[in-house]
Amino acid sequence: MRAMTSDRARYDRATAHLDAPLALVDLEAFDANADDLVRRAGGKPIRVASKSVRCRALLERVLARPGFAGIMSYTLAESLWLARSGFEDVLLAYPSVDRAAFAELADDPKLAAAVTVMVDDPAQLDLIDRSRAGGAEEVRVCLELDTALRMLGGRVRVGARRSPLREPAQLAELARAVAERPGFRVVGLMGYEGHVAGVGDALAGRPLRSRAIRLMQSAARRELAVRRAEAVAAVRAVVPDLEFVNGGGTGSVAETAAEAAVTEIAAGSGLYVPRLFDNYTSFRGRPAALFAQPVVRRPGVGVVTVLGGGYPASGAPGADRLPVPYLPAGLRYDPQEGAGEVQTPLLGAPADDLLIGDRVWFRHAKAGELCERFDVLHLVEGDRVTASAPTYRGEGRTFL
Repeated sequence: MRAMTSDRARYDRATAHLDAPLALVDLEAFDANADDLVRRAGGKPIRVASKSVRCRALLERVLARPGFAGIMSYTLAESLWLARSGFEDVLLAYPSVDRAAFAELADDPKLAAAVTVMVDDPAQLDLIDRSRAGGAEEVRVCLELDTALRMLGGRVRVGARRSPLREPAQLAELARAVAERPGFRVVGLMGYEGHVAGVGDALAGRPLRSRAIRLMQSAARRELAVRRAEAVAAVRAVVPDLEFVNGGGTGSVAETAAEAAVTEIAAGSGLYVPRLFDNYTSFRGRPAALFAQPVVRRPGVGVVTVLGGGYPASGAPGADRLPVPYLPAGLRYDPQEGAGEVQTPLLGAPADDLLIGDRVWFRHAKAGELCERFDVLHLVEGDRVTASAPTYRGEGRTFL
């Protein structure tokens, strides 16, 4: 609690010359989180998930640190923009149907060398070919493995609905189809185990559910380690010079890095440590990205109202998708109003010590989505803002 009080005082001093709402990144916490990711990766390079950062200056900062190499992007337009900005190794994590962007990719040697696209269906290759518009550059391709855990003969599925490629033979078949098709080259294999890396296993006040999640994740890790190794072997039989096998996420860095078949780890949220990562037993990070909303009303005893703040995160709707009031500690939402679009009442004893114009600091539920709400991240060192960096939004880039 003392550390949180100290942080609040630092952030208030650092941003006293700025008007709220505003967002900041504590660079000491950001760098400490980066070091922790590298430690857990055990010597394997970490590819930074750009959707969890959404700020070019911070992508550059983390990629300048030992242990980090390459970007995992989320749209093809973003991938091309990053490559044109000087990032030389960009893996697109999701299939695209952006025909104009594929035409650019196939027509530019620099872009074609820097960007790898995701494929899990021959129809995607057809679309790329139809989009080339005369461009003849070879397109680098990564295949995606479905990592979901299936139980009870497949009647129960745990994990995101991503790739249709589940079995090693399916991946080998698509690798062969790509290898035999002019204009394409398989360079990588990816499998994101979101049900392990992105689901907390220590839910406050829910011990039975937490234990069930840990049991599921343990079973999922064992099953996937075997199947992923078999898939990699099957693809390497077709493509011996496969450049990389990507896996993991912030919540499973150490476990995924322990798999011999995996050559690199994907992570990004662990740099900011949003609130969804409070419920993990595998690591403890430092909250690095925060936003402040100003107190604009004092409706009564034990209540203040801040401007805005209703910034829900993506995913299945629920209370865990809302930002959480963080500093001062002890504030909570009014259950009748929640987090509002233009105003948010907050309840609790600390409200009586807040004056009009004071700040309440919040943590967003998911990492980079915060940057879709703010043009600038103010970078704090100690009790000073030492720089301000535009987010993607601040650079006029809204890719989704």
